[in-house]
Amino acid sequence: MPKEKHNAYTNQAFKNSVNLRKNMTSEERILWHTFLKTLKPRFRRQKPIGNYVADFYCREKKLIIEIDGSQHYEDDAILYDKKRTDYFKSIGLDILRFTNLDIKLNLNDVCNMILYELNRR
Repeated sequence: MPKEKHNAYTNQAFKNSVNLRKNMTSEERILWHTFLKTLKPRFRRQKPIGNYVADFYCREKKLIIEIDGSQHYEDDAILYDKKRTDYFKSIGLDILRFTNLDIKLNLNDVCNMILYELNRR
């Protein structure tokens, strides 16, 4: 049986995901350890999908959660993120984006927004 498109990934994306899992940002660690790690449905962290790596991915709900640091607001990164988002959407995945500041200052609101989106699906 063939894998679903969002479960297929390149070798480079897999290598990147292993490195990113070992070196999560402090904001990613906060969201993972205080909320997503034990949440049902299950999320995976630093999940390779195609040529890309999603910060957090829920297969059951086809939802990606991204935590964006300041580097995401540079011109090259904006273009890369758009291409990446377009790819994820083309295979039926939706994305919730939060900033590092959202995690630091509004973690409760972030968690509630994630729960809302999961329940909506």
